[in-house]
Amino acid sequence: MPANATSPSTSAPSPIHAVVADDFAAVNHTIIDQLASRIPLVETIGQYIIESGGKRLRPLLVLLATRALDYQGDKHITLATLIEFMHTSTLLHDDVVDESHMRRGKATANDAWGNAPSVLVGDFLYSRSFQMMVEIGSMRIMEVLSSATCTIAEGEVQQLTNVGNPDISEADYFETIQGKTAMLFEAASHCGAILSAATPEQEQALAAYGRYLGLAFQLIDDLLDYQGDAKAMGKNVGDDLAEGKPTLPLIQAMAAGTPEQAKLIRRAIRKGGLDHLDEVLAIIDATSALQYTRQKAEEMADKALAELEHLPESPFRDAMADLAKLAVERET
Repeated sequence: MPANATSPSTSAPSPIHAVVADDFAAVNHTIIDQLASRIPLVETIGQYIIESGGKRLRPLLVLLATRALDYQGDKHITLATLIEFMHTSTLLHDDVVDESHMRRGKATANDAWGNAPSVLVGDFLYSRSFQMMVEIGSMRIMEVLSSATCTIAEGEVQQLTNVGNPDISEADYFETIQGKTAMLFEAASHCGAILSAATPEQEQALAAYGRYLGLAFQLIDDLLDYQGDAKAMGKNVGDDLAEGKPTLPLIQAMAAGTPEQAKLIRRAIRKGGLDHLDEVLAIIDATSALQYTRQKAEEMADKALAELEHLPESPFRDAMADLAKLAVERET
């Protein structure tokens, strides 16, 4: 561990985290240990982005899934850590692609150090995660995670090609968020099941649980972009519109609105920027597009909850149920 390293910070511990508190502390220590590099800038940027806060939901999924299946080893700590590294790598790359300047209320790494160092440290974290996969020694886990990385990359490219395109359908949107967001949630809970030697039924259920949970979280993220509190979210309301991203609130507003309203939103998506933000927000409100988006998120959360019926009763299963509810109740 670097001499000046500290345990990576997260948001205030929740009751969901509390049931795996010891495991979570071990993950935090492992994160710092695995950030070690002979190149100081790698550690500096890696630690900066890791300490930027966040709920650590993906590693949490690994810990809850393995404990729900009574896993008794210690490789779940390594698995949870590498999942967090994979996620952090995507954040570094995303912020460069999106030319973002703020994440979680702090300057992005690319804003602080530049694009090239951010991309390269993201590559380091991806590479480190694959080193940890080898340590776990499961070909099935390597198969799931290597496939997931390809799907995530495809999802990010798909989102990029969607920018400025008002003709994206709801089905196209769900395909995109399944790849760029829900895939890593799914891989986290799925790999937790594999590590725990789950039954085929439990393995399938945990993979589906993660997928539906990830979809619910992304839907609420996209909803909050049009009604959230900028200070609490650490980004500005309307950022998706400014980037020309056709997310579900806009897709539904175009579908439910008048031809004139749809035309204005189409123009706003093509142009990007915030020139029409107030008008777009008014149309979203008039068409109940945010209520529609929340309804879709609640449907995903309900599906996630149903999958948990395949697991034995335990405080860990209860925490996973609470996590599904949190996905649609949160405001940040």
